[in-house]
Amino acid sequence: MATYAVGDLQGCLDPLQSLLDRLHFDPAVDCLWLAGDLVNRGPQSLECLRFVRALGDAAVTVLGNHDLHLLSLHARGVAGATKAHPTLVPVLRAPDRDELMDWLIHRPLLHHDNPLHYTLVHAGLPPPWDLPTAEACAREVEAVLAGEAAGGFLQDMYADEPDRWSPDLAGLARWRFIVNALTRMRYCTPEGRLDLRAKGTPDTVASPLKPWFEVHPPAAQGLRVVFGHWSTLGAVARGGAYGLDTGCVWGGSLTALRLDAVPEDPAAWVQQACPMACAPGSD
Repeated sequence: MATYAVGDLQGCLDPLQSLLDRLHFDPAVDCLWLAGDLVNRGPQSLECLRFVRALGDAAVTVLGNHDLHLLSLHARGVAGATKAHPTLVPVLRAPDRDELMDWLIHRPLLHHDNPLHYTLVHAGLPPPWDLPTAEACAREVEAVLAGEAAGGFLQDMYADEPDRWSPDLAGLARWRFIVNALTRMRYCTPEGRLDLRAKGTPDTVASPLKPWFEVHPPAAQGLRVVFGHWSTLGAVARGGAYGLDTGCVWGGSLTALRLDAVPEDPAAWVQQACPMACAPGSD
């Protein structure tokens, strides 16, 4: 039995299937973790959703910002479909759309596995969260998404404020911070303020901004965090943070990390070249 974590698909199913073939992945005994952003920009968003859903318990995927965007469009009905990126239109017009969206909206924002000693999120864990706080916050928003308030929240979740965590945050402001931290964050200040505009590599971003995993290293808390979301950063293993978004949709590669192996072993990392699906970008 093997467990593999894979970076952002963003509608690129063919590279995933090629990668799984190389890994001799067997859903009867193996497990696949996906770092979110199953959809958007690539040509196979609908196929990605159907494939991952069909894996059942053999797959664990967390919600990414593009997945939440798709859910927000679906919540808007016809109006959402008219505003959708062309790669999402097939999803919103699919005969199994409602079943797929019901499955997607019930995916977690964070997954932790005690035996493997890994935590999976799309973007990262913000200062000053520890694992219990992160899990509690993720469950809080997951409950909103699974409840009657989901439609309203999905339409009002877009905002860059508040940019700093406080346990006193409540309601929409609290939920927005949680979503931003877990699905949009890359950089923050040493004081823990999120900057959601900077998307480039660390050498292009001015002080005092630093990657979240340098301000708040998972290893300092005894954690190992697997994340995606940051295609310009590429594969990274630093301070207990393992970044797996290597820009497949931009013509880069799809990266897998075997979680039941030693992460410092180069053999634990496997990359599959991806044909360019759209013009280079950074999100």
